[in-house]
Amino acid sequence: MVSVGLTGGIASGKSAAAELFVKKGACLIDADLVARQAARRGEEGFQPVIDAFGSDIIAPSGELDRVKLGAIVFADPVKRQLLNTILHPLIINRIFSQIETLNDQHYNGIVIADIPLLFECGLQQRFDKTVLVYASPETQQQRLIQRNSITPESARQRLGAQMAIDNKRQYADYIIENTGSLDALAEQVSAIWSFLSKILQKTDKTS
Repeated sequence: MVSVGLTGGIASGKSAAAELFVKKGACLIDADLVARQAARRGEEGFQPVIDAFGSDIIAPSGELDRVKLGAIVFADPVKRQLLNTILHPLIINRIFSQIETLNDQHYNGIVIADIPLLFECGLQQRFDKTVLVYASPETQQQRLIQRNSITPESARQRLGAQMAIDNKRQYADYIIENTGSLDALAEQVSAIWSFLSKILQKTDKTS
């Protein structure tokens, strides 16, 4: 098995790259999905978040109102750090538990863990390889405004909640320059998949 940490900034195209890796045959672990599961009603992250932010963030469905919570934490770095302190350990434990389960099951393939804050959390050393999906900050902001129908100020707040994407380049083993078409993105994913497949083959021979 080869474990890969996939990351990028908001609106860099990371999810699109993850889908392309899945089409190649990768097993995907999505940190955003893991985070939602960890904070669902009845799960271990739900009540601590309510205790920290109040019952106003409970939606009529009884689940967390993620839009309301997001507006709170992106506008206040202290509250964002509080939320991260509550949820990040749970999310990280669940991600690596899934990887360990695959390993115990003798999964012989490539595992892609899609983690937005991979480098911010210092998790790069826990993966065999890391991939950064890169888009310029200007491109990120433009895409984020169009995708989420938010103001430029809100977009800047969300971009500011992560490590500057230019600073992430130094930590990545592979960099995908997502500045062009979907076909260009797919070509780069294919090239990296070939490299990862060769690593997997070498791992098979030595195991």
